[in-house]
Amino acid sequence: MEIHPDLRVRIGSLELKNPVLTASGTFGYGREFSPLMDLNRLGGIVVKGVSLTPREGNPPPRIVETPCGMLNAIGLANVGLEAFLNEKLPWLRKFDTAVIVNIYGHSVEEYGAVAAGLRGAEGISAIEVNISCPNVKEGGMAFGTDPDMSARVTKRVVREAERPVIVKLSPNVTDIRKIALAVEAAGADALSLINTLTGMAVDIEKRVPRLANLSGGLSGPAIRPVALFMVRQVVKAVRIPVIGVGGIMDHRDALEFLIAGARAIQVGTANFVQPQAPVNIIEGLRDFCRSHGISGIEEIIGTLREG
Repeated sequence: MEIHPDLRVRIGSLELKNPVLTASGTFGYGREFSPLMDLNRLGGIVVKGVSLTPREGNPPPRIVETPCGMLNAIGLANVGLEAFLNEKLPWLRKFDTAVIVNIYGHSVEEYGAVAAGLRGAEGISAIEVNISCPNVKEGGMAFGTDPDMSARVTKRVVREAERPVIVKLSPNVTDIRKIALAVEAAGADALSLINTLTGMAVDIEKRVPRLANLSGGLSGPAIRPVALFMVRQVVKAVRIPVIGVGGIMDHRDALEFLIAGARAIQVGTANFVQPQAPVNIIEGLRDFCRSHGISGIEEIIGTLREG
C-alpha cells in the first residue's frame, strides 16, 4: 500500500500545507517566480521586506558570489507599505499559499507603524519581523543584537498586529538564546533563524571592497552548519515554534533542520541557483517519508538524539 505522507505543520495558530517557505529577499513578492513554478505548491511565501516608505537601497555593486554562498548588500530596497498593499498583495491573494509579510524599520515607532498599516488587509497569514536593522535613535546599533531592544520592537509589533508575529533573529551576536528568550517573553508567536552573517570581499586587483557598501550579508551553504547549531540551541531554549533558515539547498538539508527541531524551513540562496528548489525540496521530503515508511512530517520534527 502506497503511503501518502501528510506534510502539514503548525506554527502556533498558523497551519501550513507543508514546511517549505521562501525566505524574504530571495523571492521578490512571489510574482517574479510565478512563471517558473506553481506557487500553490509552496507552504508559504515570505515576501521581500516592507518598510513604511519606499527605499532604493544601496548603490551597486551590491551582490558578490563567494565560495559556497553569496554576499548581498541590497540595502532593503522595496516598494514601501502603500504600494505593497495596493499593487503586490492583491495579486498574491489568488494563491492557496500562506503569505507572510516581512517588515522592518529604523525605530520602534516605525516598526509599529508598518504593523499597524497591515491591519485589515486580506490575504496576510503572518508577519515576520526583521530585527537586523540599525536603530537610528541609538547610534546605528542593530535592534537584533540587544535583548532589550529586540524585546521592545517585538512588543510594539505584537501590540499593533492582528496576525501571528514571527521574529527573525540575527546570528551576529554572542549568544542567540538571550535574544530568543527576550523576544519570546515580549510576545512573539514564533522565531525564524538565522539571518545573514556579516562579511566582506576584496577586489585584489583594484584593492577596493567588492561591495560598494563595504560589508554585506553572507548566505548560502557556507552558513548552514552555523544556522543548524543556532536553531538547535534556540529550540532547546524556548517554547515557541522555530523556523530554520540558512543555506538549505535540498531536501536533505531541510531534514537536518527539521530533525534538529525546526517546525518549518525557509529556502533563500538556493532560489538564485535553482528557481525550482522549493518545490524540489517539497517533493524530496515527500519521497523521503515514503521510502522510510513515515506517514507524516511531524514524525521527523525534533527527533535528534543527542549523546
